[in-house]
Amino acid sequence: MSHDYSLIASELLQSLGGAENVEQAAHCVTRLRIALKDPGLVDSATLNQIDLVKGSFFTGGLYQVVIGPGEVEKVYAALREQTGLAAATIADVKQKGADKANAMQRLVRVFSDVFMPILPALIIAGLLMGVNNLLGAKGMFIADKTLLDAYPSLDGVWSLINLMANTSFVFLPALVGWSAAKRFGGSEILGIVLGLMLVHPDLLNAWNYGKAVAGLDGQSLPYFDILGVFQIEKVGYQGQILPILMAAYVMSVIEKWLRARVPNAIQLLVVPITTIVITGVLALAIIGPVTRHLGILITEGVVLLFDLAPVLGGMIFGLLYAPLVITGMHHMFLAVDLQLIANHGGTFIWPMIVMSNLAQGSAALGVFYMSRNVRERSMASTSAVSAYFGITEPAMFGINLRYKFPFYAALIGSALGSIFLSLNKVQASAIGVGGLPGFISIIPQYIPMFVIGMLVAIVVPFVLTCALSLKIIRPGYRVA
Repeated sequence: MSHDYSLIASELLQSLGGAENVEQAAHCVTRLRIALKDPGLVDSATLNQIDLVKGSFFTGGLYQVVIGPGEVEKVYAALREQTGLAAATIADVKQKGADKANAMQRLVRVFSDVFMPILPALIIAGLLMGVNNLLGAKGMFIADKTLLDAYPSLDGVWSLINLMANTSFVFLPALVGWSAAKRFGGSEILGIVLGLMLVHPDLLNAWNYGKAVAGLDGQSLPYFDILGVFQIEKVGYQGQILPILMAAYVMSVIEKWLRARVPNAIQLLVVPITTIVITGVLALAIIGPVTRHLGILITEGVVLLFDLAPVLGGMIFGLLYAPLVITGMHHMFLAVDLQLIANHGGTFIWPMIVMSNLAQGSAALGVFYMSRNVRERSMASTSAVSAYFGITEPAMFGINLRYKFPFYAALIGSALGSIFLSLNKVQASAIGVGGLPGFISIIPQYIPMFVIGMLVAIVVPFVLTCALSLKIIRPGYRVA
């Protein structure tokens, strides 16, 4: 079905208080992100009835309008054409809304700005790692054998995929260094250099660090002896998030301070080398050790909660993840996932995120089944498919939150699915697509339990939504 994007953009502007009320606009995969001069001028009721609009809300100092994948780019182009606004990035628009955000929202925005640009690399790596796990899983396809055992010719393919899969995780600090330096206003190339420095082959990796600390195989911790005055551990930070995140921030502060004071004629000679030397010493001597132990404490605390009270942990996460998506705070869990993978070889958080996404999709599917409204059925069906492949905003804002009871049904299904996974200690070896293909990233031995959890998260919200729609009389719904 074709849409008049110019008309939709015009109606959006009217509902947003006019073109003069729009300061800046950008878009992500599903939403328009708009900085407004006066959010009080927005007519939300009218806006939410516009064709293609699946919901709207104000958070982080920005007004966000959920359109959906693909369509959002066309609406954005029409919006720019009618307003004359220059093209802007999400980071540009978020900066406009920064003054209207509280401290927690600003912190969450930092995580979002840093991790969103590198998320495709992590997802691709996670999927490839999942494929490799399946190839090397004993008994998954052939009794008491792996596919590699049965078909030795696959070994070369397995090794090649393994190299591709591991690249993003081995050099994760370089990716984070690039993105964080860009976010904090430093030189992106220096961020990459700093990240690569933290995973240099001369530094012990996590495996050898553990052996050295334990004194296994006669190993001991090597040090950089600095003029006989102090020593710095030769320890790398492969897969670690906090060390490079903090180091990139410090690097950006130092670099900006120097650029403001060093004459232009010698900046290229003085600023980069001074920045890297100072930050490199601080990163290896202070920032790295401190943040490594902080990261260990955070992950051990999360693990302890789910070990001591798996039902409570699963229930809380299943109930709260979708509401956190509404506020944008869900981006913080990516750092926890990566920290768990680095410290424990797997994460139990990401599988529960899949439960939440599937539950939102099934609730929307329930609305599709029960509704008689043609426009609503179309929106519900496409939103459900989107959620089943990891993009839940259209389902949540366009359908489930609009009627509330499908959203509550989804939370119950998500909680039950998460409890089941938590009780069975299901883990993923990497981050993948947060929907139906999610089983690929699960550690093979946990795949059967994960699939059962998926069925719980799919069936329960659908049944509850259908049942509740019979009790709650609404125009356009089938009632008993």
